[in-house]
Amino acid sequence: MDSPASPIVRRSFLKASAGLAAATATPRFLSAAERARSIGANSRIRIAQIGCGSRGIGAHLAGIQKHAQATNIEVVAVSDPWRVAREKAQAKAKEAFGSDAKMCVSYREVLEMKDVDAVMIASPDHLHTLHLEAAAKANKHIYVEKPLATEFDQLLRSYDAAKAAQARGSIIQVGTQLRSIPGVAGARELVKSGLLGKITRVDETRNSEKPYWYSYLGRDVKEADVDWKEFLNDRKARAFDARQYAAWYGYYEFCQGPVPQWGAHFLDLMHYVTACGFPESCMCIGGVTYWKDENRFTTPDNVMATWMYPDGMMVTSSNNFGNSSGNLRKFFGDKGTLDVGNWNVPTYSAEGGPKRDGKIRGKQEVTPIERPDHFLNWLQCMRDNQTPHADIDAGYQHAVAVLMAVISYDTGKKTLYDHAKRRITTA
Repeated sequence: MDSPASPIVRRSFLKASAGLAAATATPRFLSAAERARSIGANSRIRIAQIGCGSRGIGAHLAGIQKHAQATNIEVVAVSDPWRVAREKAQAKAKEAFGSDAKMCVSYREVLEMKDVDAVMIASPDHLHTLHLEAAAKANKHIYVEKPLATEFDQLLRSYDAAKAAQARGSIIQVGTQLRSIPGVAGARELVKSGLLGKITRVDETRNSEKPYWYSYLGRDVKEADVDWKEFLNDRKARAFDARQYAAWYGYYEFCQGPVPQWGAHFLDLMHYVTACGFPESCMCIGGVTYWKDENRFTTPDNVMATWMYPDGMMVTSSNNFGNSSGNLRKFFGDKGTLDVGNWNVPTYSAEGGPKRDGKIRGKQEVTPIERPDHFLNWLQCMRDNQTPHADIDAGYQHAVAVLMAVISYDTGKKTLYDHAKRRITTA
């Protein structure tokens, strides 16, 4: 295995105590009952954006903007260590909601604001658990991006905090939005119907000619505009590096690559469609095999992970950033095959099924099941106190699968997961 340069040791991946201590004490904010009263049928929902990069502005703020009038929402604060990103997010909020959102350098400033009901988290991957845990302890409603975690002990701690917040009334949606696509919901019902028979394998291959992190190199980041320590958080201290900040996706200590990034979506889709539970084992290999240049990127550009699930179902996620051909996303049953290559319009056929029984004729489109988009679903659930499409348990499930692959990649060993003990070990 081609190991990444200066790999992050999975500091505590064998720790699995349910009672991991909180990293920092936080003050008490609005109780769930108090917040429930503040978000009534006609009350305005006040939202803050934590992380104002392309995802925060282009997906989060844009995603809620189209529902602003129908759901009575307002963005009251934006937070990012980079001044340029903060100003862009504030301008977007001004355009969308007509108000001047407060600009904050740190997420701590946001959580100290008593008028913030909910936060959307789109920070770099290594900060997701930090921001999730803090927001949960502050009793906020939360929308948090995937992958949910980069370290297993931090996953457990943030998950426990989120579950406690959920019990107090917080609505938490994880950003695996494929669950909210009508075609994917229809695919779930198709599999549940038994028409495809027993699913024995699910494969995704998602390739590209070039790693996506190269597209961020053009960002002009100046040291004077960045709170570098806020960005690094618990990563090793070092001198400011504009390239690392601009294209953090390409550096393994901040982003562990396409399996956590893209594979998290695929895994969550697969969990949702098959209701398969947690993986039992995983093996993952790969490395920086092609894009070796002056940028010294350490995130793998060629990687494959394989998981075994209960009842013998095998799942693979593969990415090659040296050739864009060969993409697929299929569920293989003993009576037929489901193709979710286009998740908006999945199709199915009897192709390949050794027990195909004539009930499937030709290639058929999956019947979609209408449902609100992911952002609208979260906003509606805050009003109605309902469980969102991708709740914190769904996030924990994909995060476990992702971290099994990450730990296998790091160690070169097979990983095993014990759900009862909440423990990942190596074999």
